[in-house]
Amino acid sequence: MPGLSSLRAWWAQRPPAAGAAVMATGTVSVALHLAGRGLLSRIVLVLACAAWLGLAAEFVLRLLRDRARWVSEAGTPGALTAVAATAVLGTGFAALGRLALAGALLVLAAVLWPVLLVLVARRRRPRMPGSVFLGCVATQGLAVLGAALAAAESAAWLARVALVLFWFGLVLYVLALFLFDPWQVAGGAGDHWVAGGALAISALAGAKLLAADSARLYLWNEDDSGVLRFTTVALVLLDLAWYAVLLIAEIVWPRPRYDTRRWATVFPLGMTAAATLSAATAVGLPWLEGLGHVLVWVAVAAWLAVGVGAVAAARSAITSAPVRDGVRSTARR
Repeated sequence: MPGLSSLRAWWAQRPPAAGAAVMATGTVSVALHLAGRGLLSRIVLVLACAAWLGLAAEFVLRLLRDRARWVSEAGTPGALTAVAATAVLGTGFAALGRLALAGALLVLAAVLWPVLLVLVARRRRPRMPGSVFLGCVATQGLAVLGAALAAAESAAWLARVALVLFWFGLVLYVLALFLFDPWQVAGGAGDHWVAGGALAISALAGAKLLAADSARLYLWNEDDSGVLRFTTVALVLLDLAWYAVLLIAEIVWPRPRYDTRRWATVFPLGMTAAATLSAATAVGLPWLEGLGHVLVWVAVAAWLAVGVGAVAAARSAITSAPVRDGVRSTARR
């Protein structure tokens, strides 16, 4: 079937950064769940799972059939979306009470994390796009999922590991900030939004860690809890500042055409909504809740817009592939 073969060929060419689509979709699902939209959250989570399974299968096939390509792509920052997307899916399942599945995804993400982080770190250079912050995102994704499972299963050791990952993720953010090209704010293709998204997932990790503490675990003393609370509030405010700056930049320098990297725009939008909703309760700032509900629907709108663009681009690429093949065949004859 020409259509099926074209679809397979198109899918095989997906870059590692395509994992941002799963990150974005999973994050929107988590935000919808926090906003009390359970049915919509589940529907979006199913779509995220379908995309994750397809990309995971391609990930394994490349590892087995084309090791050189796998190693080359594993060293690009986009490869870390595999860790972040897996952790975000796990967080979605943890929220639904599917703790065994969430735990399995945490283990998988934790196994991938050091391998991909080291490979990507070797290729860092000055003046990088927003994907340079994916090291922080992947690390904080583990912290979020670890904290969620620690709270659900009363696992103090897991909460403490998540806390270490939280602080390490902030170190990675600072290092990435020195490598980030600020001109990407004006000319980036979409992944420049990860500069804010990394702060958003860090804030969510802080909120989850605060929420994990309880009389059963008694994780943090008063001083530690105070530092964590202050840091979480600061991260939320910095994230909102980035959100405003990046939104203004989109108005001043509009980039309406679809690009795969636009999924990396949706991810921060959804993650900011999730972070503000979680932090509203964790740090006792109720005004964040109202803002979070508004931001959820902004993220949903962006997700739908990018999704329509992705479907249109895929359809165009798939339907035009047989025509190009036919032209080449005619030329050979």
